[in-house]
Amino acid sequence: MNEQNKKTVQEETPKTTQGVPASQPSSWKRAMSKRWVFPAAYIAAAGIILTLVWVYQGTGDKTLNSDPANGVVETGASAGTEGTAVNGEQESVEVVAKSENFVWPVAVPAEISVVKPFYDNEASTEEHEAAMVQYNDTFIPNTGVDLARGDNKTFEVKAALGGKVTRVEQNPITGQVVEITHSDNLKTVYQSLADVKVKQDDEVKQGDAIASAGVNELEKTLGNHLHFEVYEDGQPVNPQGYLPEK
Repeated sequence: MNEQNKKTVQEETPKTTQGVPASQPSSWKRAMSKRWVFPAAYIAAAGIILTLVWVYQGTGDKTLNSDPANGVVETGASAGTEGTAVNGEQESVEVVAKSENFVWPVAVPAEISVVKPFYDNEASTEEHEAAMVQYNDTFIPNTGVDLARGDNKTFEVKAALGGKVTRVEQNPITGQVVEITHSDNLKTVYQSLADVKVKQDDEVKQGDAIASAGVNELEKTLGNHLHFEVYEDGQPVNPQGYLPEK
């Protein structure tokens, strides 16, 4: 009986390697031994990583909408302004400043005529003669334009552009003079004035009254008039090239 039992036990005992009984493989090891396991795990991990990257980029690129009530400022660039938010308030700075265009330096342009033009080196001989100023026995090229009324009455003189008054003086030849410096390296000069209303270092706006037209020694034959000059980069230029058409 014992021999039969021993024989049965021996037959049921798994084979051994070097005298050690062989253990049964676990379910985890059996699963890992399948060929499809590693590719499936790799694909699942890659899918998770791509999803996280997409969510992160979508959050980083999201543009906030402007909501002044909640202190939220739009982060997108807007045309013409640059904005910065401080304590929920937006400060906008204009990027491109609008420059002024010249206006006639008189109150009523329709009542004024150009009685002596600017001396242009490229003009004709006849135009040169019309633009010469005679003082005693000397002829001088006109560096501006002379404006006057047909009835020889005085008229109000206004600033053709806004700027800073950089000179106010009484000249024995050209009369009372006002010089205004503007942006873009421009200056305007007003001569043959009376009743000057500004002083040096004043800031004037375009169209502000600065004086009245008067007489001077240099062009006394013109009577009451305004001698108006424009300088660009320190050089006299034809004012009529800046002034608008009436």
